Amino acid sequence: MMGNGFGMGFGGGFMWLFWILLIIAIVWAVKAAGGSSGNPPEKQKSAVDILKERYAKGEIDQEEFEQKRKDLGG
Repeated sequence: MMGNGFGMGFGGGFMWLFWILLIIAIVWAVKAAGGSSGNPPEKQKSAVDILKERYAKGEIDQEEFEQKRKDLGG
């Protein structure tokens, strides 16, 4: 005797729910580990670019800028 079939259908529904939740958790974990924030990674700046920024901000004067740029070969 198989009964009314309630147990089989009830268990099967929870099995689908389990697999769906498991897949969602895996996708979430992969995204979190990958650091996917939607922002592209920033391009590496060269030493000359950083030097130009410092000069533009007024952190260094023209003489220091020219000397350091010569030292860097840029």
